[in-house]
Amino acid sequence: MRYSIATVSISGTLSNKIEAIAAAGFTGIEIFENDLISHVGSLKDLRQKMTDLGLTLEVYQPFRDFEGMPEPFRSRNFDRAERKFDLMEELGTDLLMICSNVSPHALGGIGRAADDLHELGDRAAKRNMRIAFEALGWGRHVNDYRDSWEIVRRANHPSVGLTLDTFHIYSRGTEIDSMLNIPGDRIFLVQVADAPKLSMDPLSWSRHHRCFPGQGELDLASFMENIRATGYDGPLSLEIFNDQFRSSDHFRHARDAYRSLIYLAGETEENESAPSQPLKDIPQPTEVEFIEFAVDGDEHTALSAFLTQAGFTHAATHKKKQVELWRQGAINLVINREPESFAQRYHGDHGLSVCAYGLTCPDPKALVERATSLGYEMVHANPEHDTHGIAAVTGPTGALLYLVDANDTPSHWEREFIHHPINQDAMLKRVDHVATTMPFDAVLEATLLYRSVFQMTSSPSVTIADPLGIVKSQVMEVADRGIAMTLNSTLAGGTVVAQSQNRYQGSGVNHIAMETSDIFALAEHLKIQGAELMDVTPHYYDDLAARFSLSEDAIDRMKSCHILYDEDDDGIFYQLYTKLFNGRFCFEFVQRQGYRGYGMANAQIRLTMQARELDLLR
Repeated sequence: MRYSIATVSISGTLSNKIEAIAAAGFTGIEIFENDLISHVGSLKDLRQKMTDLGLTLEVYQPFRDFEGMPEPFRSRNFDRAERKFDLMEELGTDLLMICSNVSPHALGGIGRAADDLHELGDRAAKRNMRIAFEALGWGRHVNDYRDSWEIVRRANHPSVGLTLDTFHIYSRGTEIDSMLNIPGDRIFLVQVADAPKLSMDPLSWSRHHRCFPGQGELDLASFMENIRATGYDGPLSLEIFNDQFRSSDHFRHARDAYRSLIYLAGETEENESAPSQPLKDIPQPTEVEFIEFAVDGDEHTALSAFLTQAGFTHAATHKKKQVELWRQGAINLVINREPESFAQRYHGDHGLSVCAYGLTCPDPKALVERATSLGYEMVHANPEHDTHGIAAVTGPTGALLYLVDANDTPSHWEREFIHHPINQDAMLKRVDHVATTMPFDAVLEATLLYRSVFQMTSSPSVTIADPLGIVKSQVMEVADRGIAMTLNSTLAGGTVVAQSQNRYQGSGVNHIAMETSDIFALAEHLKIQGAELMDVTPHYYDDLAARFSLSEDAIDRMKSCHILYDEDDDGIFYQLYTKLFNGRFCFEFVQRQGYRGYGMANAQIRLTMQARELDLLR
């Protein structure tokens, strides 16, 4: 299939969009009528620009309110179509997409619509043009692809075919098996869009919440399986209406758009210079190998002091660089103060922050190949400054995701660091999950990255009440939950999430959760060590007594230790938070007893107490 995208899908002028679409790797483009109407410049120059950039204009669209109209509207529509054919000749495309009628004047009737399309097909054929008819999810009389196919079938004209659009099909809950009855050569265009599952009218849902494949919750894999079974071999095109995409960087989103089609189709696009290549399945990363902090001198002192309180030991120092390894159990925390390093450049942009993660990978080479096939740029070690040689992909917060070879012997820890005696008694076992805050469009980018490269799955997005707004949250995790990343976003400027973004001047970490087997012993240890724990209101514990079958002693014990509690169908969960470190992030300690969630029920109390710490509440 040929990969294409409608110009409505990204921001900018038509010229901006064409440049971004070509730079992303697309060979096909759909010009959306509104973009052309507002374009400053000649059609001849526009056509030449697309040719120079290697783009084929696959379709001009949309042509609206055509079929089933009474006179005089019907005659005017045919005149209007002829004008569009003139335009298409100048632009260099032969396909006009017609979406089903939404006009209150439309008369309806499959036979009437088929007759109109047959006559238009005759006119199109005389101009060496074709027509692709689409059922809009909110069409007045035709809103189901099965009806649009019946109209095309009855029109029985070689120049009249069908457009199938995933959003219009799934937004109405229409079954997709009837697609298998449609010959592939009668389908002229396939448009794909993903979306979150929302309860709203299809028009509003479509106009604001579409996203690229891999960023939403629609069953696009089943659609692709069926479309292949029809024998269709035409353009696979994105048509995305999304408020964030139309107000953000067009080059960045065009790149995500292209890789989303590779992910959806499971193969790279075939072109003249190279045949398509399958997107290989690879073993998922298994655990968080390390978390790296970028700090300055004062922050290094404060962070080291806290880690000591929490039972971490300064386990090793890099042989050549100002880099330290702090360790407890299977948790490796790296503190990087090396001048001229990526960490310090990251610190210059974001201040105290997590600048990198190491993910333990059974087959990092295959992961590099997969990420490269998807168009992600790999970051490799600079031999002047780095010796570990570990490849990395840039993550959604700008932090690096290092792909650490699980079979590397000796490990980079042994090769590069001078080790010190450490305390073998570990209260903490492993990194449970990491919660990050980011803008809405960055959440979509992150979702695509984690899904397409690491084949993670996502939880449904949930809404959390912050005292100053609403926060949306979802979790990306590997199959065995050895790695989990929580993605949080908001449009409310006063929330803790928004304030975190302001402090980081972008995306950043909100909390790092680490698992313990005895959270009460840990809490007592932290109190003795003088660690600052997040306050919890007495009312929270009163509510626990009402919600769960807990003894008074158990609740009193949790209250004295600042411990939060939750249950799900699989077990129970304890949580303990520190206060915010430099107003940016905190550490969370968790104990699981069968529980499979991430404590979303306690997110509101956490956000409220953090808002108080930041003095956001008056």
